[in-house]
Amino acid sequence: MRKKHFLLSVVIVTAVAFVAAAVVYAACPEIIKGIDASAYKKHKKGTVVFHHKKHEETYAKQYPDLYKNGCGECHHDKDNKPLTNLTCDDKVQKCIDCHKIPGERPKGKKAPKLNKKERLAYHAEALHYNCKDCHKKFNKKYKPKKAPTTCSKCHPKKKKK
Repeated sequence: MRKKHFLLSVVIVTAVAFVAAAVVYAACPEIIKGIDASAYKKHKKGTVVFHHKKHEETYAKQYPDLYKNGCGECHHDKDNKPLTNLTCDDKVQKCIDCHKIPGERPKGKKAPKLNKKERLAYHAEALHYNCKDCHKKFNKKYKPKKAPTTCSKCHPKKKKK
């Protein structure tokens, strides 16, 4: 009789765990099109399609050494400390909430010299820094080098109207 109760308990706990995991999993975005794109009046390049699920599940499992901080590889607090214990139910701030200046930092001979903190106030600079640095680390460590690091690989060409 005890074996039956134990087995039934194991089955119920397992079923509840699968249902809970499915609910949590369902809340995570699979694809994010144009991260914070609404912050921009006009787009010079095509908006990025970010495969959240692929990074979260596939890449994190295949390359755990590059995902030591889990979600914290991309998501961080105001002090740039990784947010490592996120779940799909957590509300995370949009990048633009802290990196408030839409677009890239001014460039050219007359552009002011900015330190890293000042550069990261620009939304596109923060995203490029985060994504490209991770992709460069990946490409340095793994062959073939398949993580994109150029504009056109992440920003699709805009379709002419």
